[in-house]
Amino acid sequence: MSTLAGAVLSDYTTLGLGGPAGTFVAAGTTEALVRAVSEADRAGTPVLVLGGGSNLVVADAGFAGTVVHVDSQGVSLTGGGPDPETGEETVLLRADAGVEWDPLVERTVREGLSGIEFLSGIPGRVGSTPIQNVGAYGQDVSETVREVLVHDRVSGERRAMTNAECGFTYRDSVFKGSDRYVVCEVVFALRRSRLSRPIRYAEVARALGAEAGARVPLEQARETVLKLRSGKGMVLDPEDPDTRSAGSFFTNPVVSEEGFATVRERVAERLGADVEPPGHPDGHGNVKLSAAWLIDRAGFGRGYGSGPARISGKHTLALTNPGGATTEDLLDLAREVRAGVEAAFGVRLVNEPVMVGVSL
Repeated sequence: MSTLAGAVLSDYTTLGLGGPAGTFVAAGTTEALVRAVSEADRAGTPVLVLGGGSNLVVADAGFAGTVVHVDSQGVSLTGGGPDPETGEETVLLRADAGVEWDPLVERTVREGLSGIEFLSGIPGRVGSTPIQNVGAYGQDVSETVREVLVHDRVSGERRAMTNAECGFTYRDSVFKGSDRYVVCEVVFALRRSRLSRPIRYAEVARALGAEAGARVPLEQARETVLKLRSGKGMVLDPEDPDTRSAGSFFTNPVVSEEGFATVRERVAERLGADVEPPGHPDGHGNVKLSAAWLIDRAGFGRGYGSGPARISGKHTLALTNPGGATTEDLLDLAREVRAGVEAAFGVRLVNEPVMVGVSL
């Protein structure tokens, strides 16, 4: 555990935004992470646990408390018995919260472990994945999380939480919006197989020339997802300003069947009776809409922005800092987009990144 003086949080977020940290502590092990948080708690100091900074919007004023930068790197594999559905061998992958996510996915693909291959190219670290229930291209991390080792800041104890205790829902969990638990380690249950999980996402199926439900070689699944994400500016590239973002800024809204009927009416009024908004059943009697489609059809196309912050030139769901923007510039754009979509279609978008010291 080491303390860094004069740390500015814009150096630790993928948006390149955020002011100074009051105290900045680097934690290289789970023990150091727990110790740093516990010491700050005993002192009554606010704590921000920081991983890869890929899903954070931090105030221009920064964070006056203690920022604990999670940099623990432990990874281990153990056998978990046969999978009850397929008979394939289950392998338990335990990773510390500070492990970089995409290199870990790459390793699982290389070693023939199936389960998180469609989550390739997502920036950030392992510790953030259960918090957001990270997902992409029809695959959510909650499908493979066996347990999450946490430090409970209320009881002061360290304990393992089961998948069910994590309360996973769409881009949400018991960890999101609460500072009670510090994620220390995550255990994933993967299958020993050179084939991917069944394809669920139409865009991936088209890119692979495969049917929905088919399984393809892990390497092919990963390469396809990386290509799709790169085309949308969703793979970090220091040479590409479109990747200076927090990924998808808004979640895909979920509405009732009645709500979807209302959206269809609003779309017909605005765009014509022959235009059908994309909507997919969420499995719980509701309909999941496409936030990117709503944003675009509300008049906010790729590259939109009258100030230093911009909508990505590759994907309308990403708000970017091409250079010179402030957090307030970004939030002004986000508010404009949110208000425009609500005025056009009656749907209020919700931010996906975690807000630190700011709100929409």
